[in-house]
Amino acid sequence: MYEPNVVGDWQEYDEHAGLRVRVHRLELSEPPRGRDDAAEGLTYFCLRVTVENRGTLQPTIHLEDGQIDVRLGPDGESAFIDWRNSQFIEGFDVYPLRRVTAVLYAAGPEAALSHVDVQVQLRADDDWADRRLWTGGIGLQEGPGGAPAGAGRDSLARQVSNFLRDQAEEGTA
Repeated sequence: MYEPNVVGDWQEYDEHAGLRVRVHRLELSEPPRGRDDAAEGLTYFCLRVTVENRGTLQPTIHLEDGQIDVRLGPDGESAFIDWRNSQFIEGFDVYPLRRVTAVLYAAGPEAALSHVDVQVQLRADDDWADRRLWTGGIGLQEGPGGAPAGAGRDSLARQVSNFLRDQAEEGTA
């Protein structure tokens, strides 16, 4: 596993030339077909996982239940995933210069939503990609280039963004 991405960042896969993935649009949202009874007392949120093909091949993408894990709060408690309302990617051929997006509805205690970790393991054709991690929180907005805008200096997303920027600067010097 590599350093975490900030929600909104693209992650390219070396083992699948031309494919890149991002977790984005982490926001409070009620599910379209109503709340699940098991989520009583929890706050719903929505996130999107987009796969983009910048290569020349047309891989078949699978991003189904069990391939996206959502953890909340500083202790990494599992979020409630509303499988009935979520829309996954089940065997979709992504042609060059095209995208496909999965929409995931989840819920958790409101106090824990300021720290959300999303781990994604993509499957292209029959090959599994390495797991990747995105971190963010509800209330942080994506700015230009996916960087959090308006985030407080001490927010987790700001700390991760600064860390990744520092690592990139060290690697280029």
